[in-house]
Amino acid sequence: MEDRHIVAIDLGSCKTALAVAKINEDDIQVIYYKEIPSAGIRNSYVFNSMKASKPIKELIDDAEHELNIRITQAVIGMPKYRIRQETNQAQLSDLNPEECITDEDVNCLKTAALETYPLENPRSDELFGAVAQSFSTGEDFQFVESDIIGMPSEVLEGNFKIFIGKKSALHAIDVAFNNLKVGIAKKYFTPDTLAKAVLTSSEMENGVALIDFGGGVTSVSVYYGNIMRHYASIPFGGASVTSDIKTECLISDSLAENIKLAFGACMPDKLQNLSEKIIQINSGNNSPNKQLPVKYLSEIITYRVKEIMEAIMYEIEQSGFADNLRNGIVLTGGGANLTNCANYIKELSGYNVRTGYPKHLFSAIGCEGVYETDAAVTIGLILAAKADKIRDCILGENTVKVGGTVTFVEEDSTSATEEDTQDTAVESGENAGKDVSDPELWDPGEIETKPKEPVKKEKKEKDKTPKPSRTITWLKTLFDDIKKENA
Repeated sequence: MEDRHIVAIDLGSCKTALAVAKINEDDIQVIYYKEIPSAGIRNSYVFNSMKASKPIKELIDDAEHELNIRITQAVIGMPKYRIRQETNQAQLSDLNPEECITDEDVNCLKTAALETYPLENPRSDELFGAVAQSFSTGEDFQFVESDIIGMPSEVLEGNFKIFIGKKSALHAIDVAFNNLKVGIAKKYFTPDTLAKAVLTSSEMENGVALIDFGGGVTSVSVYYGNIMRHYASIPFGGASVTSDIKTECLISDSLAENIKLAFGACMPDKLQNLSEKIIQINSGNNSPNKQLPVKYLSEIITYRVKEIMEAIMYEIEQSGFADNLRNGIVLTGGGANLTNCANYIKELSGYNVRTGYPKHLFSAIGCEGVYETDAAVTIGLILAAKADKIRDCILGENTVKVGGTVTFVEEDSTSATEEDTQDTAVESGENAGKDVSDPELWDPGEIETKPKEPVKKEKKEKDKTPKPSRTITWLKTLFDDIKKENA
């Protein structure tokens, strides 16, 4: 079977991520993953298509250059906020009783449920998706999808949850990609695709609440009996935590974000020796240094996380399945990286809590961050697109068009060019090698970079210099931001 490639783009409130995966039957290999700050997106909604398209274009250009391909289409995640859920029923009454119910019959029933739902305002509302709750044959009731398939019956009935969002939100995404001349293969309602990337089948069967602690939106999906029973979201997330740090400490947004990444933690009384440390920021201009105790930083973060999680716990109670969550809570998204966040939610809720990383259903080499909680939505999109047999999303110089189809030709291993190499920064001075948890005053002037030696043109292989770790990247960004504060 020929390889095909899936391109998935996660339009987050704070970061836009792009992944390219090579699919060969059941084998999934992620060959590219990168995320950069978003623009023109608020609470997961694209409000400015022109601004939103710039990070997308940057990622597409980078992926095309690195992989020597041309991206023609991508699968996209829909907004997660301002979604309401309703119920609807559908029926197929002309089935052959001598034949068994098939996947196709179930999909037709789901389509019928979507098409027959009466939107109150079709000019502004859009159906984002439907999730089957139960099926019946007219005589037998309360079957799940896996049980109903294979049963003989003249009638097939289904009860569905219908998710409704704003049509303008999807239109803004269309405009952004039309401007880039990149097609949209399919838009996915990401709460359900995210679950398949993070949750185990036993968790979805026995009851679990999946909390996606994102940048601009925090959402919760409640599963029981392998079915999503409830979904809700609130317009607060990691960006709200960053904003609180910025306001309380009178520093820039970017510096507040990097301090959060390096030192962010909940439960200040359980930080042990770290709570006694102090982060000092040279304010410059003859002003006294700003001093930020790590314990005070943790108090700021804890208060905001408490507010967010109390709202999410309310939604879990509203679902009607609060007493059925035997597997407790799975926490994913960028906010899950806050130190002690999972323990704090356990203390607030009484449920067992684990951090949800993407399941190892794929391989990836040299794709930094693809196994982190931040990448879970993107991986979910890839898994959904694979299951739906989305056609090839790329063209490349190593492809040949034959009869309207695209055949990939094995590429010569020596075809890498000088452009495949990347410059790296070398740290020097007393700061080199310091751990991120070291709270002593760091002098931004002690960080310097050296240009990499020119690559000889005759050497036709990729530069194998390892990329800096996330810790070094955070520190360097932190120093750069402090320099800006001093300016």
